[in-house]
Amino acid sequence: MDNLLTILIVGAIAGWLGSLLMKSKGLTLPGYLVLGVLGALVGDFVFGLLGFGQTGLLAHIITATVGAMIVIWLVKTIWKKG
Repeated sequence: MDNLLTILIVGAIAGWLGSLLMKSKGLTLPGYLVLGVLGALVGDFVFGLLGFGQTGLLAHIITATVGAMIVIWLVKTIWKKG
């Protein structure tokens, strides 16, 4: 994924899907973008550790969504203990 516009679109979709699946509310488009991009980084790391590579747009969306869900879970866990 070399195109910045593609990265932003995938990030927004993944952030929205991740927050929808985790029942997290209150984010705006910039929040979804940040969540999705962070999710993509986390997802790439986790899937890389598991030995999975991704090719194609759908695989990138799935990877970023799973990563976004992990980020949301971590934030909720830290916030709850704090």
